Amino acid sequence: MNSGDFNLGDNARISNSAMGHGASVTNTLPPTALLTPAEETGSTATDRWDLGVVTILPVETRAVVDAFALRSERDSTGLYFRTGTVREGDQTLRIAAMQTHSPGQRSVMSTLGHLGSRFAPKRWVLLGIGGGLDPVDARIGNVIVSTRVVYYDQRKITEGESVQHRGEDREAPAEIVHAVNAYFSDRGSPAPLRGQAPGYETEPYAALPGLIGSGEAVIAARDSEVRGYLKHYNDKVLAVDMESGGLSQYWQENSVGGSTNPSWLVVRGISDNADQKKNDDSHDLAARNAAHVLRELLPYLC
Repeated sequence: MNSGDFNLGDNARISNSAMGHGASVTNTLPPTALLTPAEETGSTATDRWDLGVVTILPVETRAVVDAFALRSERDSTGLYFRTGTVREGDQTLRIAAMQTHSPGQRSVMSTLGHLGSRFAPKRWVLLGIGGGLDPVDARIGNVIVSTRVVYYDQRKITEGESVQHRGEDREAPAEIVHAVNAYFSDRGSPAPLRGQAPGYETEPYAALPGLIGSGEAVIAARDSEVRGYLKHYNDKVLAVDMESGGLSQYWQENSVGGSTNPSWLVVRGISDNADQKKNDDSHDLAARNAAHVLRELLPYLC
């Protein structure tokens, strides 16, 4: 084979190709830069949406739609989003919401990806219902605003089926923590609110800052070892859910995205006491109270 140069496509080049003693091949194809989801869709810093809200249940989606007057839209891939604008002071905020395919950490991460590629929001909010672990601070109807998530489902199973939990926790970016601190400094901690569901308008409830415990389990037992573990891990864990761990993990793994990686917050209305009396009776109240608190948080977040 004679020595020479061969062009293979637009940017590929093979130089000094030869057979025999001392033959070498040099590939001069330049490295290709990968695009972020926002870059792939053409989003820029000036057209990123202000808030991306993730819900899990239809009752949570309805609460967000009603609180922010969102409209439904279906994109060309068949995905459904809820979008709208809210006037806050001298600015108009754009809000996009999406309901997950199903409950759990994995589905919420997929939904974050869909919202991110379509709207490139500046902030994520996971909003909905949760189970309360404290009979006073996390009573039914109260709202927990969380900037810190404890994921409890990493564990080691030893001889005799003994379970050793290996919890990990993540905190939201400092700008979100400061925003939440400012909200409670202005409104009080706990911050008073009235029931937002029909029939509860005169009932007093409260929003409180607190930690969320997150895993794959639906907890419906007061003597659950998960409840005991979380209280031992940190007595400020006030509620549990099945999605916040996925949100914080998604943010952590996408932190390499720099300024395009949205900050995050969890807002959970308490719908049950995570015990044997757990039911769906207070889902609407909890979801609407949570959506109302998010509406109050907007000027602090944006």
